[in-house]
Amino acid sequence: MSDDARRKRWEAATVWPGILASVAFLIAYSWTVLDPSMSEGLYRLLIGLLALIWVAFLVDYIVRLRLAADKGDFVRHNVVDLLSVLIPVARPFRLIVDLFRLPSLRGNSGSHLRRRVLVIAGTFVLMFIYVISLAVYQVERYAPGSNIHSFGDSLWWACVTMATVGYGDYYPVTLTGRLLAVVLMIGGIAIVGTASATIVSYLSEQTQQARERRREHEHEHHRADADGDDPGPDRTSR
Repeated sequence: MSDDARRKRWEAATVWPGILASVAFLIAYSWTVLDPSMSEGLYRLLIGLLALIWVAFLVDYIVRLRLAADKGDFVRHNVVDLLSVLIPVARPFRLIVDLFRLPSLRGNSGSHLRRRVLVIAGTFVLMFIYVISLAVYQVERYAPGSNIHSFGDSLWWACVTMATVGYGDYYPVTLTGRLLAVVLMIGGIAIVGTASATIVSYLSEQTQQARERRREHEHEHHRADADGDDPGPDRTSR
């Protein structure tokens, strides 16, 4: 069996554990940020869980990299997996990568593509806003001169920034918060572009299908007219 075949078997076997690990990481990370009054024992337990999930992501990436036939191509096409190992805030986005591996989201037809884009894009938007809001709240809540003092403030700021409205009532003041704001702005532009392309593709496909149905209907109508004009064989003469 080739290395790529073994890698695909590994990926198929680890898709659901990967999804569960991503969800567990998101819950544990959210808990540590949103509940500053938790006990020391619970905090250490959650930090241990986060470290264990990171080790699992690291092992998964190393195994898949070793099994890849073209390692350079593997690295180029699995950027999120690499970021999930290097950057803590990127680890919840492994969930999106694992969703791509689900059989129900595979396929190359137009319907499969739209379903994949809608599910992945919808999950990405929710995850993107939530994770960025969480990270900004974590770095801004105790910063001098900050005006983001609750997760609700951070979530409102993220939604306004993503929608390119920019009221200016809340804004990050730390370097990390501003870097996350830039990531959020770039992500918002990418999401709008993807949504627009998906809508245009859907309308184009629907228009093409309507034209094909109309042509088929006209063809059947012409055949019916031709059959009606044909007198058939002369049965009176022998």
